[in-house]
Amino acid sequence: MNQPAPCVDHLVVLAADLASGAAWCEHALGVAPAAGGEHPLMGTHNRLLNISSPAHPRAYLEIIAINPGAAPALPTGHKRWFDMDSEALQAQVARHGPQLIHWVAAVPDAAAAHAALAAQGLERGDLLAASRTTPHGLLQWRITVRPDGQRLLGGCLPTLIEWGEHHPCDTLPASGVTLQALALQHPDAAALGAACQALGLEQVAIQSAPHAHISATLATPRGPVTLLS
Repeated sequence: MNQPAPCVDHLVVLAADLASGAAWCEHALGVAPAAGGEHPLMGTHNRLLNISSPAHPRAYLEIIAINPGAAPALPTGHKRWFDMDSEALQAQVARHGPQLIHWVAAVPDAAAAHAALAAQGLERGDLLAASRTTPHGLLQWRITVRPDGQRLLGGCLPTLIEWGEHHPCDTLPASGVTLQALALQHPDAAALGAACQALGLEQVAIQSAPHAHISATLATPRGPVTLLS
């Protein structure tokens, strides 16, 4: 079932590999992530954590890594989503460990949302059909991915996703971790704010700052935790 209104869908934490990502999750949040799956289109795989809350009723945290045993099925010259092929970003993760790098917004009509960003002068990329198998059936979605893989606005501008019949949170167990707030900081806060307003995203705070940052505040078994990009 599609989302009834635009909303925060998931946070993206990039790891060098899923083992280190799972270890980071247990250390930082006090819980182990659930199993995820593979993305044949991108040559990536993930683990997931349900972080749904009253403010963000269908949200999860995605720990994602390049799958060393899979080659992406992308057209020649195209890059993986979320800047995952960026050598600078890979080096950053190698130095500092798994980290929040991006967020994804669920929209009921990805084509209309894509056009709304284009009207703001923001080219979010191609609208791709993607899927992965799960023990509960096939997950299918449409997602915006630029051929160069870039996130845009320092990762603060969300990737757009339109889910098919099923959503990961339909089968993800409660984790004891909940998303309390998502905040964005960017030198051009006006442009970022206009983009989020055009998408109908009203749950995200936006502030002006010298550098781009994403801040996610979570309630966890270990108390409040803030993840910073």
